[in-house]
Amino acid sequence: MKISLKPHHLKIYKQLAALILKYGRSDIIQDLAETDILTEEEIKRDRTTVSPEELADDLERMGPTFIKLGQLLSSRPDLLPEAYLKPLSRLQDKVKPFSFEEVEQIIVTELGVRLSKAFSQFDREPLAAASLGQVHKAALRDGRAVVVKVQRPGIRQQILDELQVLDEVTSFLEHTKSGKRYQITKIFEEFRKTLINELDYQKEAANLTQLSENLKEFPNIRVPQGVAGYSTRSVLTMDYIPGRKITELTPLARLDLNGAALADELFRAYLKQVMVDGLFHADPHPGNVFLTSDNKIALLDLGMIGRTTPEMQEQLVKMLVALSEGKSDSAGDLAIQISEPTDEFDEKEFRRNLAAIVSEQKDNVLRQMDVGKALLSLGRSAGENGLYVPTELTMLGKTLLQLDEIGRTLDPDFNPNESVRKNVAALLNQRMWKSVSPGNIASTILDLKDFIGALPSRLSRILDAVASAELEVKVKAVDAALLLTAFHKIANRITSGLILAALIIGAALLMQVHTDFTILGYPGFAMLCFIAAAAGGFYLVISIFFHDTKDERKGKL
Repeated sequence: MKISLKPHHLKIYKQLAALILKYGRSDIIQDLAETDILTEEEIKRDRTTVSPEELADDLERMGPTFIKLGQLLSSRPDLLPEAYLKPLSRLQDKVKPFSFEEVEQIIVTELGVRLSKAFSQFDREPLAAASLGQVHKAALRDGRAVVVKVQRPGIRQQILDELQVLDEVTSFLEHTKSGKRYQITKIFEEFRKTLINELDYQKEAANLTQLSENLKEFPNIRVPQGVAGYSTRSVLTMDYIPGRKITELTPLARLDLNGAALADELFRAYLKQVMVDGLFHADPHPGNVFLTSDNKIALLDLGMIGRTTPEMQEQLVKMLVALSEGKSDSAGDLAIQISEPTDEFDEKEFRRNLAAIVSEQKDNVLRQMDVGKALLSLGRSAGENGLYVPTELTMLGKTLLQLDEIGRTLDPDFNPNESVRKNVAALLNQRMWKSVSPGNIASTILDLKDFIGALPSRLSRILDAVASAELEVKVKAVDAALLLTAFHKIANRITSGLILAALIIGAALLMQVHTDFTILGYPGFAMLCFIAAAAGGFYLVISIFFHDTKDERKGKL
C-alpha cells in the first residue's frame, strides 16, 4: 500500500519515519517497507542501541506537537516498554521565550486594550516559557497579583499543520497489522482532541472554575481562579499563588509540615475528582503541584484534564478496590468488561499476567505497594495480549503514579493502597447522595408517573385479551393452589417494594422541608420515612430469604 506524500510536509514525513525506524517495533518497520517514506536501504540499515532518554530528546527537537505526543505516550504502557515511560513523563517543553513586544501585541489584540490600561504592573521577563505559550507575573489595576499565560504566536497554525501530517500517517497505518492491533486511529483522535483543547485557554479557565468548586471542601487544596474579562482563547489571566515545587522541599522544611495529613488530603481530593466529579487534573507532576507560603497545596496548569462518565466511574472504583485488595480475578473481569478485545486477544495469558502483577504487589513491603503502577502494568499486559483498554484507565494509572511520588515526598511512609481503602467507602457514599439530586428525583417521579399513567390501559388490554380468549398462558402441569400461592407471593413482594420505593422518594423530597421536629439534625418526618423504609426493606429481605430457603428444602424432599 502506498501513501500519497505532500511536498510541503516532506520534512515532517522524514522525521516521523526516522523516529519509527530508530525506536519502532519490527512489525511497524515492516509496514513502512510498503510505503514511499523510507527506502529499502534505510529500512535494512542496522539500528544502533538507543536509550529511552534519547526518544524524549528527539521528540523535543521535533517541536510542540511531538512534545505533547511524548507526554501522551508516557501514559500508554500498552504502547511503549516500561523503560520509556518515566523519561517521557518528565519530558519538559521548555523553549526559548518569545519577545515582550510580541507578548504585548497579542494581549492588545486579544483584550482590546493597551497593556498599561489593563495591568498596573507587568513583568517583561517570563516566569516560564513552554512550547505552547509562556507565563508572566503581573498585577491588575486594583493591585490583585496575577499571572498571564500568553499563547506563542503562530503556534496554532503550526500544530494544525503537524496534526494534518499525523492524520495522514495514521490513515495509512490504520490499515496495517500493527495499526489495527494498537487501535492507532483512536489513539490519534484522543491526542488531537486533547491538544486542540490545550490551545483554547478559555476551556482551561472553565476547568479552573469547575475544579475549584469541586474541591472547596478540602481546606488545604488551592486552585487558582481565572479572571473574567482578562481571558480569551489565546490569553489566560489567573491568580498568582506564590510557592515552590514540592520536590524542592528540604528535609528541614518538612519538619514544619504535617506531611501525612497533606498527602492523605491530596490523594482523597483526587479520588473524589475521579469517583464523584468525573473531572480530574490529569497531569499532577511535581512541576504542577506547589506548596504555598502558608503550607497548602496548589494545583496548577489545568490544560490537561481527564473526564469519566458515571458508568466508567463505577468501573474504575471497582478496579481500584480489586487491585488494592489483591483480587486479580475481579480486576481481570472488570478490565475485559470495559475494554475492547481485538482478534488477537489471549484472555488466558492476560489473566495469568495480571495474577502475577497483583501477586508481585502483594509481596512488596507495605509502603512500596502502588495501585497506580498496578494499573499501568495492567494496561501494558492488556496491550501485549490484544486487549485495548480505555484511555481513562491508563490516564488514572499515570495520575496515581505521579501522586504517589508527591505523597511520599510529603510523607515517606505514605501508603496509597491504604488511602484507597480508607477513603473509597466515604466517597462512594458521597457519590450516592450526589445522585439523589432534585433533578434525578424529579426524573424518577416522572418515570413513576408515566408507569402509573400507562398501567390502566395495559391492564385493560390484558383483561380484554382474557375475555376474548386471546391470551395464552403456557404452564406445566402443577398444583393450581401452589401456583396461586406463588403468584400471591410475587404480587405481595412487588407491592411491598413499590411502597418502600415511594417511602424513600417521599423522604428524600421531605429532606428539603425544614421543620422544628428533627432527628439527628434532619427533618423528623423525613427521617421517620427513611427508618420505616429501612425496617421494611430489612424485613422484606429476611422474609424472602427465610421463605425461599424453606421452599427450597421442601422441593428437595
